[in-house]
Amino acid sequence: MASPARIEVDKLSVEQLKALKEQTDLEVNLLQDSLTKIRTATTRLENATASLHELSLRPHGKKLLVPLTASLYVPGTLDDAEKVLVDVGTGYFIEKTMAQGKEYCERKINLLKSNFDELLEMATKKKNIADEMGMLLQAKLRQASPSPSS
Repeated sequence: MASPARIEVDKLSVEQLKALKEQTDLEVNLLQDSLTKIRTATTRLENATASLHELSLRPHGKKLLVPLTASLYVPGTLDDAEKVLVDVGTGYFIEKTMAQGKEYCERKINLLKSNFDELLEMATKKKNIADEMGMLLQAKLRQASPSPSS
């Protein structure tokens, strides 16, 4: 696989350097947005795992509130805590045992944490590159501007 061509940023014009820095800043912002979304998804799965654990401790026939949405709950009765419905995305649910449901959540959490670490490393590198370009751009702008005469 061919490696991407390296750009010698110190040879770019001020306008080219500004455009490249803006593009890099945009990439950093997109990576940071992705990191936030992964953090949110991980938290939701951790909450689901905790809820599954709590559900497994409740006796059959126990009355409880069932969440339909984040803010809408309806009264219900626990019939079988050994079977759960797992949201696998895009409106699809799969019936699993309690152990399978917990394992599914843990597997997804581990995948998200792995992706988070990779994205964090990439975002850090891009941020460092953007900072270096910013300093180079400032230096070029100082060189290009006429110095005040005494």
